[in-house]
Amino acid sequence: MNKLTPLPVLFVILFLVPSFGYSQRVFALEDIIARSKEQSPASKQAETRKENRYWQYRFYKTNYNPQLRLDGSLPSYYKRVNQIPQQDGTFRYIPVEQTNNNLNLSLQQPISWTGGTISANSSLGYFKDYKEASALATQWSGTVMNVQLNQPLFSFNQLRWDKKTEPLRYEESKREYVEQMEFISREAVDRFFNVLQAQINLQIATFNLANNDTIYKIEQGRYNIGTTSQDKLLQVELQLLRSRQAVAQAKLDQETASLQLRTYIGLTEGDNLSLILPESIPEFAVTVDEALQRAQQNRAAFIAFERRRIEADREIAQARGQRFQTELTAAFGLNNNGLVVNDIYNDPSEQQQFNLTLSVPVLDWGRNRSRMRTALANKKLNDYIIAQDEVNFEQEIMTQVRQFEMLRLQIEITKKSDEVATERYNVAQNRYLIGKIDITNLNIALTEKDDAKRSYIQALKSFWTAYYDLRRLTLYDFSKKQLLYVE
Repeated sequence: MNKLTPLPVLFVILFLVPSFGYSQRVFALEDIIARSKEQSPASKQAETRKENRYWQYRFYKTNYNPQLRLDGSLPSYYKRVNQIPQQDGTFRYIPVEQTNNNLNLSLQQPISWTGGTISANSSLGYFKDYKEASALATQWSGTVMNVQLNQPLFSFNQLRWDKKTEPLRYEESKREYVEQMEFISREAVDRFFNVLQAQINLQIATFNLANNDTIYKIEQGRYNIGTTSQDKLLQVELQLLRSRQAVAQAKLDQETASLQLRTYIGLTEGDNLSLILPESIPEFAVTVDEALQRAQQNRAAFIAFERRRIEADREIAQARGQRFQTELTAAFGLNNNGLVVNDIYNDPSEQQQFNLTLSVPVLDWGRNRSRMRTALANKKLNDYIIAQDEVNFEQEIMTQVRQFEMLRLQIEITKKSDEVATERYNVAQNRYLIGKIDITNLNIALTEKDDAKRSYIQALKSFWTAYYDLRRLTLYDFSKKQLLYVE
């Protein structure tokens, strides 16, 4: 009589046989996560977003620094027929050929607390009339030095509000980068276990195929000697056919999951993955209060709540500043003109300017009032949305923390169930061989064994997924008691 291969021996064979003839690389979960953070397209995108936000912040900072600007028109030449007014009110069309060049060098400094600009300017202009034969055909003009203030009054000060929001936005981006890295870790865990589950399913399907093939041969022998019925033989044959189909599907699933993981971590197609089951569970205690405290200290979302409130206030200030426009311009300097350049700097005369411009709506049919009411309503709506987001923020963390003890218990139960189901199947297998139970009861034991193995792997997957979700939600590693984000 044929004997079935013992379960432990068969699993060793199934683990070792695929390794012959292939380059095989062994990875633990930590290795997959590390490679994902370095090689995955998601990590490259996160790096790029981080760099982009850094340069946006640097650009914002330059708004408060002085700028040295050179403006002008050089060269500026034209030859055309112009309409020239005469003393008697008539016009003459006269051909002209002239060049009129100018340059202005200015040092500008924004004033963040008022929103104005103060500048120091120096300019030089050159004019030449090619049709004029006198000494006046060539003239120079220029401003030796000019100090000018441009100050909007009662208007929206963009620089002052940017000082409140942009540092918060930059701080958000740095924390979002760490959160994205933890999300990549969680995604790596998911893909890691997808491959592991596919490998286990293939091992189970291969074992079941070999087992059902042996059982079929046993039933054939029993049928030939008349100790079993044709119905039971056909039942076993059908089970064998299903096992072959299950192996083919399991191979396809494993190839698909392995390809997805290899692509994610940047491995070549020729590499055969061998994954180590992460059964060592970190021991740590976490309370809801501690998790909430860590999240409020570290998460980008908590900073975003404050930024969004400030932005709502900014919209009100901007609406208020659009009611009317008033600007003060004051300037003092020295300028001159002459036939040569040196004449400009020889005893220049004073240059003064002071003007106040305004634009005030006399009758706007409630336009300004509507704008203000809209801004106030938007702020109220924003406050409600933020309040709800804060509640969701806390509920997500509380739910995640409360899952942990259940997940630990689930791992213990499913691991014990796996051991019991395997032992029960071995007993059922031996009883079947000596004719104490029929094929139906053996198949029930086989199904329970397979389900128990899959449940254990799924429990491990759920735990590690939740573990990295908790890291992402708090930016804190409770197992190592260290911050994931350090300023």
